[in-house]
This record gives sequence, structure tokens and C-alpha cells, in this order.
Amino acid sequence: MTRWPTQIWLVLALLLLVGGCASRPINPPITHADPNTGYRFVTRPQYSTDKESLVILAFSGGGTRAAAFSYGVLEFLRNTKVVAPNGNESRMLDYVGVITGVSGGSFTALAYGLYGDKLFDDYEQRFLKRDVQGEITSRTLNPTYWPSLWSSGWGRSELAADLYDEILFDGATFGDLDRGKGPFIIASATDISTGARLPFTQTTFDVLCSDLNGIRLSRAAAASSAVPVVLSPITLNNYGGTCDYTAPAWLKPFVDSVDPPRPAARATRHLKEEAEFDDSVNRPYLHFVDGGVSDNLGMRSVLDSLEIMEALQSIDQPTPLDHIRRIIVFVVNSLSTPKTGWDKSESPPGTLQILVKAAGVPIDHYSYEATELLRDKQAQWQSMRRIRESHAFAANKDTAVTKALRTPDTTIYAIDVSFAQLTDKAELDYLNEQPTSFSLSAEAVDRLRAAAGTIIMASPEFRRLLQDVGGRILADPTHSGAAPPVPAAK
Repeated sequence: MTRWPTQIWLVLALLLLVGGCASRPINPPITHADPNTGYRFVTRPQYSTDKESLVILAFSGGGTRAAAFSYGVLEFLRNTKVVAPNGNESRMLDYVGVITGVSGGSFTALAYGLYGDKLFDDYEQRFLKRDVQGEITSRTLNPTYWPSLWSSGWGRSELAADLYDEILFDGATFGDLDRGKGPFIIASATDISTGARLPFTQTTFDVLCSDLNGIRLSRAAAASSAVPVVLSPITLNNYGGTCDYTAPAWLKPFVDSVDPPRPAARATRHLKEEAEFDDSVNRPYLHFVDGGVSDNLGMRSVLDSLEIMEALQSIDQPTPLDHIRRIIVFVVNSLSTPKTGWDKSESPPGTLQILVKAAGVPIDHYSYEATELLRDKQAQWQSMRRIRESHAFAANKDTAVTKALRTPDTTIYAIDVSFAQLTDKAELDYLNEQPTSFSLSAEAVDRLRAAAGTIIMASPEFRRLLQDVGGRILADPTHSGAAPPVPAAK
């Protein structure tokens, strides 16, 4: 039997002693929920009654594949200059007011919210072209980190969050986003107990009676990308019920009503799930995992807001978005569909392969449904607007008819930025084979970035947007030659 030297035992004992003191960060409480402060949409510079257009970017999950693809969208919008009818020139990126991010997409969203244009200087080297997954694995196998990993409340996701801080976020918190001038960033995670979605906004954290400004961006990213089993949940303290929180007045018809106004059924369900966070007596601790489990496209916040707008319009209630006349949504979906070859063999796939596929298929199908729901809403509002503007409707002043056809006077543009839109089959096959991991080759990162611009340039919906706003592209952001002409609005 091998006997270890006394020095080794002393080192191990010291590590255990230090590790025994390791504990997860504690999110701070608030004593009073103030709807006019904190990191929320209505306190951002983008929330202004003189702005009629709202551009939303929805970044999906998918590891570095998603982070690189969504970064390509930011590059495209930065390099796309638009000339308005009045002659003013601006970048399309300057119109972005909201970015939602889930899992891999949350890193790009949060990092852009923090750094703005400075992100384009070093994001590739700091994160995209770095073997982040390998570094997490290396730390997990390093005995120095074992005592912390063995301690209660501090798991692999906390280890990952510390790494994200070192290589990307530099200790920044939501307070830094709150003080900044960038777009409103919504990173989301999933409550592992109920399956409810948790957006990292002060509006949601009011229910928890917690100060979001004190939470590090790295922990939000870690929670949003905490793949179940592979990574541990991120735990938050719940102080709900201790800060005199009351729902905003425009939400009361949904929260308080037994039969809330239609069509906001899904939005109402989320609001009720969120309201359950208020019970800190029975739920003093909340545990969160990958946001993709509940919403892999980051689209739920967008769809819920549209439903609430429509429902409140039907009962003559105001909303924070009443002044918006155009909502432009770039649905940035990095979903890949690699071929398995299972159907060529008589032998069925193994248990692990089935588990991985079974976990991903429902998420993938919901991603498709979320995009279609947005398009359905777009078509519905457009049809109702045409009917209201028709001569037959103008002659009919019946109140019941008027109410039935009442929808927001807002035009929706749903721009699908997904691999399926590529016409180059070889490139499509290549991107579909990229794994969901936090380690990709430099070539894969570059091709993902380039694909995003190619897809947007070819999008009929994107070209319709430019026509409607009377703009034109001055330079081809894909660097593939002259930009296709876009007719000015009539």
C-alpha cells in the first residue's frame, strides 16, 4: 500500500478547509419595489414616446454556434447604413432597442449590452474562438477547485460563472447595464422546479424582492446556459412578499382577473407563474437551469408583449408600447439538424443518444412554432388593419364590430435568420454539423458570422422593411459585391 507524504495530506487538508468556506454569491434583497428604478424597459433610453420603431433581436441557444451566429447579426447591422427619406444616415444597429438571449445567445446579448461597439474589438479572441468548454473541464478536474465543488451551494455553474467573469465580463453587474446607454438586454433561465421562465429584469426581480443590479452578468449567463446534468443549477435567494410589491396597473387585468381578456392566454400563464415567485415562505430558494428548456429562441418575452398589447387594446387600456408603430423582430435561430444515420442500421441508437435526442426534439419543434406564432400575429394585425381601413368598415359604426376588429395600430416585421434560409446546400450542411458546445474551430466561427449577413441580405421581409421605411443600403455588409438595389418607398 502506497503511503502519501505528510506534506500531501496537509495540502489536501488545507484545500478542504478553504473549500469548506466556499459559498455561492447571494443576490441582495430590496425593502421596497419601485417600478421607476432599476434595470427595466421603461427606464431605458430606448423607451421614448417620440420613437415609433422598435427593433428586437432574439438570440437563440446553441453554445458557441449561437454566440457566433448572433454576433454575425450584430456585425451585419453595424455595417449596414441606411439613408432615411429626410437624408439622415445611420446604422441599423443604432435602432436596436431590445435584445433577448438564451443560453449561448445570452453571452453575445449581455456582452454587447455591456461593451457596445467595443465588443467588435476583441469578442472573437476573448470568447468565440476560445476553448471555453475545455477550460471549464480543466478547472473541474483541477484538485484546487475540488473543495469548492464539494461544498454545498457552489457547483459547476458557479465555477463556470467565475471563468466567464475572467475572460469576458470583468466582474460587471446589471447595475453596469442600468447605468449604460445600450439596448435593453433580456437573458432568461428556467426554474427547474416549475419550468417557469425567469427573465433577468428588475420587473421580474421585484417579485423576488431582490435587487437585480447587484447580480453579476456572468451568473445570469451561467444560469441561462446551465445545461441540466452537465452543469449544476444556479441558486437565487427568494425574498418574495417582503417589499410591498404590487403588479403594474397595466398588468392588473391579467393578474387579478379570473377570466382575463383574450388573446393573452400564454402571457397570462407566464404572469401567474411569475407571481408564484412571491412565496418566499415555501420557496426561499430558487434553482435555475438553461433558458432553452423553457424558450430556446428567447421569443416568449416578445410574444407575451404582443399578446398583452392586443388584449389591452381590446379593453381600451394603455400599455408601455402604445406609441410604437413598427416592431421589427430578427429571429436569430442557430438550430442545427445534423444527420444521424440511425435509419440506415437495423440496430437502434444507444440509451445516451436517445436521451440527448429526446431532450432536444421538443425544444427544436417549439423553436419552429415560436417563429410561426410571430408570423401569425403579423398576418392577423395586418388583416384587421385592412378591414378597419376599408369603406365597408368605415360605414359600419357598430360598437361590437369595432371592438371585435380592434388590434394595435402597429406593423410587425418578422425576419427569420436561420440556417434553413441558406440556398447554398454545402454551407447549410457544414453549419448543421456544428455541435452545441462552447468550443468551435476558428473556421466554423467565421462561417457562422458570414452566414448571418448572407441570410439577412436575401430575406424578403428585410427588403420589405427597407422599402416601407424609405431606406436603402449604402454598402454590402457581406462584402460579396455591390448591394442589391432596394426601391424607395412610394
